[in-house]
Order: sequence, then structure tokens, then C-alpha cells
Amino acid sequence: MNKKIKKRIKNKIKKGEKLQNQNNQEQPTRVRVPRKDQNEILGVIEQMLGASRVRVRCMDGKTRMGRIPGKLKRKIWVKEGDVVIVTPWEVQSDEKCDIIWRYTKGQVSWLSKKGYLKELY
Repeated sequence: MNKKIKKRIKNKIKKGEKLQNQNNQEQPTRVRVPRKDQNEILGVIEQMLGASRVRVRCMDGKTRMGRIPGKLKRKIWVKEGDVVIVTPWEVQSDEKCDIIWRYTKGQVSWLSKKGYLKELY
């Protein structure tokens, strides 16, 4: 590698470190909370079943088979252990649900500090 390429790589690394340091600072986070009037529940993904299906343990104590809609599937990757918001189906509300939202690590820590995740963990 020539010197110009090495210098460009070092500059990119330095810029990335600066961005990480800026992101690590305490910033207020906006967190979407489940809405009771729209029948939304917090849940944790227990198992990936394939074909956009997952097994979700919900706050009401029931384990449901969740479906990841195409709108969410294309934007956000969901994996085991993620905290999500689900809406139970109207027909088979005890067995099936749709995933509406996935929380990031920072949002999950905020939820746990505020006491929303006491029943899940």
C-alpha cells in the first residue's frame, strides 16, 4: 500500500473514533412506550422460527408466535433477546401477534431504569 492510502485509512479511523466518543456522551433518548388503548404489549424474542416468524414471551405471561411484517423486516433486523412491542391478533389473541417496534440497547436500559421491564426479566 502506498502512503496516501494508509493516510486515508488512518483519517477514517480517527473520524470514526471521534463519532463514537460523541455518541457515548449522555444524551436524552426518546423511547416509544406501548399504548394500552391500541392493545400493545412489551415482549422479548425467545426463538427465531424462520419465514418471518418468531416466538415472543409477552408481559402478560403468554408465549405467542409473532410475525415480522414486511415493513419492519426490510428496515430493522430482529434477533433473539431483543425487546419488542407486539399487538395480539383479534382472532387468536392468545397464540399469535404482530411485531410493531424493536428497541435499541440504549432504549432498553431506559425502559429498565423506569421499571417497564420488571415483569419480563
